[in-house]
Amino acid sequence: MNILGISAFYHDSAACLVQDGKITAAAQEERFTRKKHDPEFPRNAAQYCLKSHKLEPKDIDYVVFYDKPLLKFERLLNTYLTTSPQGFTSYAKSLPLWLKQKLWIPDTIKKELNYEGEILFTEHHQSHAGSAFYPSPFEEAAILTIDGVGEWTTNSLGIGKGNNFKIIKEISFPHSLGLLYSAFTYFTGFKVNSGEYKVMGLAPYGTPKYVQQIYDHLLDLKEDGSFRLNLKYFNYMAGLTMTGDEFDTLFDGPRRTPESPLTQREMDLARSVQEVIEECMLRQARFLHKESGSQNLCLAGGVALNCVGNGRVLREGPFNNIWIQPAAGDAGGALGAALCVWYGYLNKPRTVDGKHDSQQQSLLGIEFTNDDVRTELAQNGVVFREISDRELFPAVADLLAQEKIVGWCQGRMEFGPRALGGRSILGDPRSREMQSKMNLKIKFRESFRPFAPAVMREHVADYFEMDCDSPYMLLVADVVKSRRIQMTKAEEELFGIAKLNVPKSDIPAVTHVDYSARVQTVAKDEHPRFYALLEAFYQKTGCAVLVNTSFNVRGEPIVCTATDAYRCFMRTDMDVLVFNNFIMYKEEQPKWQDKEDWQKKFELD
Repeated sequence: MNILGISAFYHDSAACLVQDGKITAAAQEERFTRKKHDPEFPRNAAQYCLKSHKLEPKDIDYVVFYDKPLLKFERLLNTYLTTSPQGFTSYAKSLPLWLKQKLWIPDTIKKELNYEGEILFTEHHQSHAGSAFYPSPFEEAAILTIDGVGEWTTNSLGIGKGNNFKIIKEISFPHSLGLLYSAFTYFTGFKVNSGEYKVMGLAPYGTPKYVQQIYDHLLDLKEDGSFRLNLKYFNYMAGLTMTGDEFDTLFDGPRRTPESPLTQREMDLARSVQEVIEECMLRQARFLHKESGSQNLCLAGGVALNCVGNGRVLREGPFNNIWIQPAAGDAGGALGAALCVWYGYLNKPRTVDGKHDSQQQSLLGIEFTNDDVRTELAQNGVVFREISDRELFPAVADLLAQEKIVGWCQGRMEFGPRALGGRSILGDPRSREMQSKMNLKIKFRESFRPFAPAVMREHVADYFEMDCDSPYMLLVADVVKSRRIQMTKAEEELFGIAKLNVPKSDIPAVTHVDYSARVQTVAKDEHPRFYALLEAFYQKTGCAVLVNTSFNVRGEPIVCTATDAYRCFMRTDMDVLVFNNFIMYKEEQPKWQDKEDWQKKFELD
């Protein structure tokens, strides 16, 4: 039986194919259209899912949409009536899109997919909960979903067992931890729905100066993790911005102008809201543990991408095991919706082994044969060399050991926002210059942004204060003390971004200012080609870690095809590009000339 899950029209649209309960394909539309966070109907992603398994629309038994548009429209109308007349501008801006597109999902699905079968709908947080629990390795688990807002729900707590789960508690709009974090994202000058991870990365440079002000004025947080926001400080219900004048007064002046220099205030704001969100997550986890009696926790929703909070829940919370959906945002809703139909609607049995999830390392996207890549490179006039696997991994390891920056494309594309060794940019973590160079000359982004380490699974405890699987780069742990570099008295007195250039460990390129790292573990049997490269680098250098960041530049989606990868390679200071068994050296390539100002094409995020 074939079930196609769809998320669309809000943020990060995607499609997912589930065949007889197995996740066999999933992709975000942005990877094909090259429009970051593309919200339009995922026609290209859906076509990929079908073509990858030689299916026609008539072969699909069910198409399921990841939320209920009529309920969402009900919230829009209710919010307008509640805030009228102040909310008219926001309402008038969104109404035409609803009347033209968002209320006609079944018609759109039939037209876009040429599909005549049955169409189902799940609720938004039901999709999130399904995406968290069903692919997890647990027979039973507590479930926590947190995001901005679905139809009405912003935060749900549930319990799963076997092939079913139930929601035991919900928090509803306008009270939302996701919107609270987005308000600070907006106020610190970053883009809502894509800049939240910048706030998380900025937080270690600040002090928790504003935590008490948040509790005193913005957030009434209860011991069980339930909460209410003081809505007079926010503008997202009635206006086109996240915060209002009262927010400015409370936090020492107006919002930071986007792209202007960061100040200590923004760092302190980031640190403060990060600590508050972590405390909310911990309280809800404790409540769930008490209610469920489980030792397992599953997480999804956009806030589940807050890997610092996830790390604290694992270390300080009551659960022994946690599993986080790697496509935790709206894209993962397509996956969760499809699984909810298979297990919940069709009541199919579910079996797990307690150790391995069914997400398949989230390597669910499109892949290309060597013949495909060879033809595409030749058509673009690329100078390349084709080498065997036996030569490939040692050759690339040698280049990395020389501090070359390598674009690395192998096998299936990742599903979700993290590059996990399928579409990655790699570097030597021992280099003191690597973080700055990769941020400024490769990614064209802010210098404070940290990079993640990919580490051989059996060596993770040699480098980080953790000894568990973290294949999706969704847990933060500290670098072990034996690898840290003690700061001098003068260095300890530095504030903010001044701390950036002080090396913190013997793997400085992946050690954040607070000695933390967003860890990806790589297991030989689960990610063999990426593991083979790590192993070759380890044999060459004695270091079992590589810098791993997504293969894209600021404002651009992660690359998909060989053409995408080569274009990004030539526009940046990357030294080498590897796609399957083909290696390309920058100095051997013909001169690159763009036909347009490509950086203006991408909306900065």
